[in-house]
Amino acid sequence: MKLSDFNYQLPDALIAQYPAAERTASRLLCLDGNNGERVDRQFAELENLLHPGDLLVMNDTRVIPARLFGRKETGGQLEVLVERVLDMYHLLAHVRASKSPKTGSHLIFSDTVEAEMLERVGDLFKLRFSDRTDSARGVMAILDELGHMPLPPYIRREDEPDFDRERYQTVYARRKGAVAAPTAGLHFDNLMLDKLREQGISTACVTLHVGAGTFQPVRVENIANHHMHSEWLEVSDEVCVQIVQTRAQGGRVIAVGTTSVRCLETAALSGTLGAFSGDTDIFITPGFEFKVVDALITNFHLPESTLLMLVSAFAGYENIMHAYEHAVAEHYRFFSYGDAMFLSKQVAGS
Repeated sequence: MKLSDFNYQLPDALIAQYPAAERTASRLLCLDGNNGERVDRQFAELENLLHPGDLLVMNDTRVIPARLFGRKETGGQLEVLVERVLDMYHLLAHVRASKSPKTGSHLIFSDTVEAEMLERVGDLFKLRFSDRTDSARGVMAILDELGHMPLPPYIRREDEPDFDRERYQTVYARRKGAVAAPTAGLHFDNLMLDKLREQGISTACVTLHVGAGTFQPVRVENIANHHMHSEWLEVSDEVCVQIVQTRAQGGRVIAVGTTSVRCLETAALSGTLGAFSGDTDIFITPGFEFKVVDALITNFHLPESTLLMLVSAFAGYENIMHAYEHAVAEHYRFFSYGDAMFLSKQVAGS
């Protein structure tokens, strides 16, 4: 398929700049992947779409304050966007400056904090952070103090620390490492999760540390030639057991977000679901055979994005494109802080 097959027209006014006042107050567009039927609902009605015995699989990654502003030793201003934390002192990052920093140069972020540029790694820069007043202080502590929440480029405002550090984070976020939120999970609050568990709906957590590459555009017209960025994920033995038990008892595996889909389907690429820990560059496009996920909760995705391709593979290309036309006409709110969809998988031949 061609990149242009995944384009659609979206008025700027429909790109959400802030989330709904309450997490569960978003709208929910339900799409049946088999017949294309659409129903407009509220996210608070999710309990009516789930059944006792179903399993919700969520991504428990935690967004780090991954955007830093600083200067070169020569005084030039720069911006750093973390792509991946490597260890206590080192990370890979995008660096935006008038001229790229050279190997061995130092980037200054405060009176005591700086980073040495060690080497280029493709389009990224490997940096080593240090604090002159505390040699044991690691990069995570530095980011917590000096970093800004890495809001996506289509949110055209500065981050508001007290607000976005809470709302650009799921209530079940646990493992630090993402530089973008698994946004489908932003619609859940603890009260809803407790209520779902009381109804006999189980939950399980996988981890995928979302990288800034998730916002990189596809630059080739033939999508088969696109090189997918890599992200680190982990699916445990315990989660695999939960999935097998859910299936054996007639329940559905419902992924909360495309990152959960990428976790589970990566763990089943061999043909059998098994524990997995490591990098994935899985690229899911129409024609992909889903082995694990039965239904998907997801936000609306950018035109011509790999995530729009993923949901098209899951619920059917024509179904998705028509649903997006409907969502625009009905003034749904789009992207990270926007509304959600509930998709059932299109079964082959339907």
